[in-house]
Amino acid sequence: MRSQLISAMMLALLVWAAAPPALAQQVPLQDKPFAEHRIVLQLSDGDAKKQALVLSVANNLLKAYDPDKIAIEVVVFGPGIDLLLAGSERRKQVESLIAQGVRFDICLNTVDTIERETGRRPEFIPSATPVQVGVGQILFLAENGYTLVRP
Repeated sequence: MRSQLISAMMLALLVWAAAPPALAQQVPLQDKPFAEHRIVLQLSDGDAKKQALVLSVANNLLKAYDPDKIAIEVVVFGPGIDLLLAGSERRKQVESLIAQGVRFDICLNTVDTIERETGRRPEFIPSATPVQVGVGQILFLAENGYTLVRP
């Protein structure tokens, strides 16, 4: 299963790299006009410890800064999408962070690749924000003042 997922990720990356730029649609920036800090957290790893670390970093940032003064976006792709699958053991933590203003983006290229490989579309947390290209979303955010952190 792990090798299939890695193969699927590589295929998604190749498809993304070959796609014309017009297909790399991003979602709009968060509506946080008073944010003084903008952070994008990358999760491209299915490791439970990495997932816990990303959630911990987001939580710590919310504690350290007024939630209105910080925009946090977690972009998941490849094996990292495990965090946002409907059956995730960390679903309550993710939904709690979403309720506090953290946005979680899920890469649809990865979702599509898994569907092609397995024959069924993985179900993800409805409050996650679908983006067509996870890496493209990170690039978009970085170009718009977000600092990339990869815990």
